[in-house]
Amino acid sequence: MSLIKKIKKFLHWTDESKPEYDLNTELYQQLKAFRLPLIFVVLMMLFGTLGYMITSGFTLIDAIYQAGMTFTTVGFTEVSQITTTGRLFTIIFILIGFCFFTFSMGLVIEIIKKGVLTRILKERSMIYKIARLKNHFVICYHNLYTIELSRQFRENHIPFVVIDSREDLAQIAETYKYPYYIIDEPHTQSAILKSHLSSAKGLITLSPHIADNIALIATVRLYEKELGRIKPYFIMTNSDNDNDTQKLIKLGADSVVSPSKLVAQRISAMSVRPDMENILEQFLYKKDSPIDMEEIRVPEASWMRFKRIKETHLRKLTNADIVGITDQNGKFNPMPNGDTLIGTSSKLLVIGTAESIRATKRLIFSKYKPEELKYV
Repeated sequence: MSLIKKIKKFLHWTDESKPEYDLNTELYQQLKAFRLPLIFVVLMMLFGTLGYMITSGFTLIDAIYQAGMTFTTVGFTEVSQITTTGRLFTIIFILIGFCFFTFSMGLVIEIIKKGVLTRILKERSMIYKIARLKNHFVICYHNLYTIELSRQFRENHIPFVVIDSREDLAQIAETYKYPYYIIDEPHTQSAILKSHLSSAKGLITLSPHIADNIALIATVRLYEKELGRIKPYFIMTNSDNDNDTQKLIKLGADSVVSPSKLVAQRISAMSVRPDMENILEQFLYKKDSPIDMEEIRVPEASWMRFKRIKETHLRKLTNADIVGITDQNGKFNPMPNGDTLIGTSSKLLVIGTAESIRATKRLIFSKYKPEELKYV
């Protein structure tokens, strides 16, 4: 990579991974205050150059050089003999330059002290990093669930962005190791653009208030329609009761988690069948477990539609097993036998290794029957 390309990449001048939200307007607003000090510098250099040319008869280059040394108080030496009038001019020039310099430095320090410019530069750098993400999750609102969820995502190398309006989110992100974060109201258009939602896999909203979750679900589904996105976003949220759960699902949530119900179910399972819970803890919940479980929806174009489970030869092809199937009406059939029919929009609960589940997905999503089964 050439030096020019490296400089452009460092300054974010390339179109590659360009953010959808532009902070340049806000940045230029803050930089406006630096115009006056720059004007003062140019005027002082112009004043000094003309002064030395008139009072001491310097050439243009010598006058610019002498004005620069005097104004910056470097004072190496006089480039040529300065007349008495020139010396008096030098004293006046130094005093005026000192006043302008002091005023300009005070102005610059005041701007930096406010912290707005620093905040914009940090945010601009952050959204450029976020713009490089693909298939990430946008997590809205920081709380105890977000802390634990982010830890799980980091361990499994799942990219994510946290959005919250609290001013101390930068310190929180450093404490809990959030790699990417946005300080903004999650339901606003600016937050959606800054988090690069257009390239995200889904959104997780974990507000304790149902109104916030409703607003986010509606906003994301509308944004999804504006984009004309083929694959819908996966939206997950939380609720405290069944009524709220039903509302959120009707509004477009794919999954609604009830923390209190999950805790109660886990405690109940551990109480009744502690050995089974230990097995699940070891194999399904643990990081880098050799066994994985996933529910896979059968698409309409899949070759598996209207086939019996035994006709798919799934175990033979991928070394994975179907341990449950949910039909289009939502009825779950545990441990289905080989004669169970795979209908349209069925969901297959598959267990196996991570590699075998990936192979199963490829097989289910394929339109054509595998070569190995053409003569079976």
